[in-house]
Amino acid sequence: MADEDLSKLKIDKTAVIKGPAGNRGKIIYGAAAAAFVILISVLLLGGFLSPANKVQTASVSQIYPSQTLTLLNASGYVVAQRKAALASKITGRIIELNVEEGSRVREGDIIARLESNDVAAARDQAAANMKVARANLESGQANLKDAYLSFSRNKQLVKNGYIAQSDFDTSEARYKSAGAAVNAAEQSVKAAAAALRGANVAIDYTVLRSPFDAVVLTKNADIGDIVTPIGATANVQSAVVTVADMNSLVVEVDVSESNIGIVKLGQPCEIQLDALPGMRFRGQTHMIVPTADRTKATVMVKVRFIDKDNRVLPEMSAKVAFLSREVAPDEMKSFTAVSQSALVTRDGKTMIFLIEENKAKAVTVTTGKQMGDMVEVLQGVKAGDKVILKPSGELRDGSKIKTEEK
Repeated sequence: MADEDLSKLKIDKTAVIKGPAGNRGKIIYGAAAAAFVILISVLLLGGFLSPANKVQTASVSQIYPSQTLTLLNASGYVVAQRKAALASKITGRIIELNVEEGSRVREGDIIARLESNDVAAARDQAAANMKVARANLESGQANLKDAYLSFSRNKQLVKNGYIAQSDFDTSEARYKSAGAAVNAAEQSVKAAAAALRGANVAIDYTVLRSPFDAVVLTKNADIGDIVTPIGATANVQSAVVTVADMNSLVVEVDVSESNIGIVKLGQPCEIQLDALPGMRFRGQTHMIVPTADRTKATVMVKVRFIDKDNRVLPEMSAKVAFLSREVAPDEMKSFTAVSQSALVTRDGKTMIFLIEENKAKAVTVTTGKQMGDMVEVLQGVKAGDKVILKPSGELRDGSKIKTEEK
């Protein structure tokens, strides 16, 4: 009887679990499966599990119409055709300096003065000698006049026998001597005048003047410095300042021998300076230097500026585009453009796919004129934006992409 009761306490492992606990297990498994399906759907729709589209990219550009007229490009530097290093012809100490870098001067303006006490004293001495020579000339002329009167009078007297021949001879000799003295005095006056002019020139050498309308490029000395024509001694300067005529600025570029046939005198050009990247300057071929550089196989070409601009300075690096024709006034402004292959039409709208954080962003744009393979974009993008070239039909707004620069 006791054994029977113990057998009833054994668990039947083949029995199926039923009741509330079994239903809860089914619900948990079902919820987990549903959550898994939703997660996979979200990842697929969000592009997290989809492969990235490999695309080529380009940048929206700011271009000028003249770029379509360019026959040849060359680079070089801005150079002043009239440039001078102002130095003194004598050795002296600077006592006055009226300019600094950037100063604008007119022809004849005084740039600097050197001490001139010694040459001023020499000039005063020459002026005094000049006065002495003139006084001697006046005295000699008076003696000559008196000797002439005496000679003329004695000539009549000796003819009439009133005086002796010896007296006449004496008056004649005195007259000739007075004439020679006057001639010597005249030469002394000329010599004194020449010495005075030389002293004035020496004074003028102590004053440095601008030889033409110019701008001071460099200042090599200051008040108190000693300047000399040679400048070979330590602590001694040669050129005081360097000036350049800003109206004579040209761009000197090297053109390869194989392309020199494209360049013609008077040919319209467009000049772009690295210092002013947003500016384009009209130019014209001024000179083709009639010699070649054998080491570089190039010929130097000088291009002058048609429009003057105070911001253009010597030694600025420049690029020159030789054009097929002159640029019209309405072609001077730049415009925003993009490659034709970046444009697509969807739902009747012209679109461009921009690149933002490795994703494609669809943008509707308004286009304008076409120039070659570039199309003007009036609205929707700006210069510098990255766009996708030749977007595929599968590309959508928000699609994950892998860029490949073109």
